Amino acid sequence: MYKNVKIFRKNKETENHLKENKIEKVVIVGLTTPHYVSTFTRMSDNLGFETYLVSDATAAFAIKGADHAYYPAEQIHTVSLATLDNEFAKVLTTEELIKKLNLTEAIQSY
Repeated sequence: MYKNVKIFRKNKETENHLKENKIEKVVIVGLTTPHYVSTFTRMSDNLGFETYLVSDATAAFAIKGADHAYYPAEQIHTVSLATLDNEFAKVLTTEELIKKLNLTEAIQSY
């Protein structure tokens, strides 16, 4: 199911839709890790879903901080993932997620 982060502005409606469709697990991919990905991950967890964040299917951009220092994209991405892992989601690579959810056979037959 594809939804952008705006859907969580209607938390109850979203929660009802997912639960009515018996969705228990949410897998999050996309851009950018410290913004939409982080928000979506936190909201998914707050709504009680088993949440997986795919580290190699998300990314961040480099930023210039308030201190005028330059922070490379990889550093922003890594720190953003660290703030979410094991608190709001399980952060996994694509390969780890496929194994965890037993999707190998389904992917091979696709």
